[in-house]
Amino acid sequence: MTSIPQERVAQRGETRALSLPKWLPERWYVHVFLWMACFILGIPLLYALIVSTQANAQVFAYQFTPGSSLVDNFNHVWYNVNLGRYMLNSTSMAVAITVAKTILSLLAGLAFVYFRFPGKWLVFGFVLITLMMPTEILIIALARFVSDIRIALNNASDPTLASLIDAVGMGEGSRWPLIVPFMASATGTFLFRQHFANIPAELSEAAQLDGATPLQFLFRVLVPISWNAIGALAVIQFIYGWNMYLWPRIIIQGEELQVVQVGLRQLIAGDASNNFGPMMMGAVLASIPPVLVFILLQKQFMSGFALGRDK
Repeated sequence: MTSIPQERVAQRGETRALSLPKWLPERWYVHVFLWMACFILGIPLLYALIVSTQANAQVFAYQFTPGSSLVDNFNHVWYNVNLGRYMLNSTSMAVAITVAKTILSLLAGLAFVYFRFPGKWLVFGFVLITLMMPTEILIIALARFVSDIRIALNNASDPTLASLIDAVGMGEGSRWPLIVPFMASATGTFLFRQHFANIPAELSEAAQLDGATPLQFLFRVLVPISWNAIGALAVIQFIYGWNMYLWPRIIIQGEELQVVQVGLRQLIAGDASNNFGPMMMGAVLASIPPVLVFILLQKQFMSGFALGRDK
């Protein structure tokens, strides 16, 4: 077999490069396909943004340009429906769930990798089993548990016991029932267990020789090299907490502590005239915090699951 001379290969490369304009990428068709895919996927969001500025007459007239009711729709959703309070409640709940799940997942991952205790693999198997169980299965048990605590709080004759139960935060006016049942995460435990297992054992041995305690080893050595995994878990758990609907709908009776997903449902159910402008305005406003969290932690989220040997 005869090899092609290097000069001919270079000439072919020059000819191919000269056949395309300088501003056009070599694989321009791939870029065109990706732009078309992004445009198709973004059409629903673009249409929702347009409808959020329109009145009903403009919506039913199939107007594909921004309308004249942007301020009216915003005022209706933000002040009349009180969506701002719902978004604040969802933000505080999602942040609390994210922080609690991240800390407990870090501690659990540390225990499963660097500690030896009887039944460790049995406990880890139980964690994996809970990972396969949807939250809806646990709703009845969780609701019964919170209801029993509230009954005990209302019927407690001992003021010390009543104050102790109330300090747990399970009263009618507390948001802790939204947070406490979801403070642990099987997903986070599995993620950090796999992440810590890929970290060289020499780091833990060096920390032991230096006299570092397990918590010092965790926060001074493991956490600084685990920000990508922490950021990935934070994005997932924040969006999970933000999108919660069934549990807040069951456990919260009043309006003061209700979350944004329930507020959106009330906006849709309470508007008998099918006023689509405020509906889309509420949906657009409710999507802003998760989008901001994803943008801020995008780099960590994209590289958080790349658990290579270099970490």
